[in-house]
Amino acid sequence: MKKTQTVAFANLIESIFFIALGIWAWIKTGSFEEVKNTYVQASTFPRIMIAGMLIFSVILCVQSIWRLATWKEEDQDSLAGKAASINVFKERPIQAAFVVIVLAVLFVALFQILGYVICAAIVSLVIMFLIGKRNWLQMVLVSVIVPLAMWFVFYKVLTVNIPMGPLSFLTDLFG
Repeated sequence: MKKTQTVAFANLIESIFFIALGIWAWIKTGSFEEVKNTYVQASTFPRIMIAGMLIFSVILCVQSIWRLATWKEEDQDSLAGKAASINVFKERPIQAAFVVIVLAVLFVALFQILGYVICAAIVSLVIMFLIGKRNWLQMVLVSVIVPLAMWFVFYKVLTVNIPMGPLSFLTDLFG
């Protein structure tokens, strides 16, 4: 087996990716607005999380480099074993997770245009389908009633205006 097929090599690639991601995120949090005379800034908690990710990524990187440098064909430890396939699309739960990620991106992209209720109804309907629900009446009712109820609570109780898109007439109806 080649070194590039081992768990240690896969860990090395992952650690490099997360180090690069951590550096990028650290730089991005530097542009957050600072509030004068305040110890905790908007970037404080993200930077704590980023620092943790960077520390553990560097540890993983060093461990992987060390393991690859001392690697022998006859080694039997877990890092010398064959790495799993990186084709994540073979498993249904992973496919569903990617669909949910795409739905979340679409939710954010279409939030102002379609409004909260329509976006939330579509997303919840698709997610219920993905988790195996097949009672269409129940799915449609939950997908419509729950976002409407949440909008009503935010609008009337918490007095938060949420974009409604084509359903903006509801704000006039309940206003």
